[in-house]
Amino acid sequence: MLSNIVAGQKVHEQYGGVVPELASRAHQQHIVPVVDAAIKEAGIKKEDISAVAFTRGPGLLGSLLVGVSFAKSFGMALDIPLIEVNHMQAHILAHFIKNDEEKYPQFPFLCLTVSGGHTQIVLVRDYFDMEILGQTKDDAAGEAFDKAAKLLGLPYPGGPLVDKHAKNGDPKKFEFPIASVGEYDFSFSGLKTSLLYFLKNNLEINPKFIDENLDDICASYQDTIIRTLFNKLVKAARQYGVKDVTIAGGVSANSQLRSELEKVGQKEGWNTFIPPFQFCTDNGGMIAIAGYYKYLEQDFVGQDIVPSARLKF
Repeated sequence: MLSNIVAGQKVHEQYGGVVPELASRAHQQHIVPVVDAAIKEAGIKKEDISAVAFTRGPGLLGSLLVGVSFAKSFGMALDIPLIEVNHMQAHILAHFIKNDEEKYPQFPFLCLTVSGGHTQIVLVRDYFDMEILGQTKDDAAGEAFDKAAKLLGLPYPGGPLVDKHAKNGDPKKFEFPIASVGEYDFSFSGLKTSLLYFLKNNLEINPKFIDENLDDICASYQDTIIRTLFNKLVKAARQYGVKDVTIAGGVSANSQLRSELEKVGQKEGWNTFIPPFQFCTDNGGMIAIAGYYKYLEQDFVGQDIVPSARLKF
């Protein structure tokens, strides 16, 4: 990895969540400076590039349009091939970016992919032979974190702040429900509703309830999400006889999720893999590694390619 430049979007903070129209406009503003910075940091010229890999989906359509349009223009100008990448597959393939330990998961392995928009257990048989064993039926785990933060009065993005407060709290202080859905599927909408009414009822009794119990609320709520995820992950690993288990996606930066993977992994006899922080949240590096493996197969697309907000595996 020669360079991996990421541009944040602070414009969403005042709204407490991502605004699609503002996101696409921010993409337009940032994409040329970011690509320019990435090329310069890599110490190369744009003429040295062999192909352009880009996210086709899933994601916000306006933002995808910006990226796809730029990639097509860049590829046409340099007369180099285009490579479409599935965003969720790229999160998983981030594990194959060269690292100091040269330690990579072996096929087949399981990946718990947890982000703001997706929560999936994926059986990975090869670089692009992946099967979703289970996924959320409604809200993603990342969304459940951000919604909780908003209810607790924490600023956006709230997931990392819930994690921060949880470190000082008692995860057993309050009890929240774990939804019972399909064999490997998840549901977090009920958990969010439970927290809403839990806070409402307690605030009616004590207006300072959140201030006085913030750390414990965060710890108990986060622990419920983590237990929900690992209950299904352990079940899948045992069912499929898989010993290499990984996590990926933005929520894989969560400290309890990372420590729980190592703890459960020791108990279950897993080989566990956790991506570096820079490859957890959305980034160009993970798209590049997915593009690399497609490049080896000469898996290119034409200029007629269009983005897909709900792209499947």
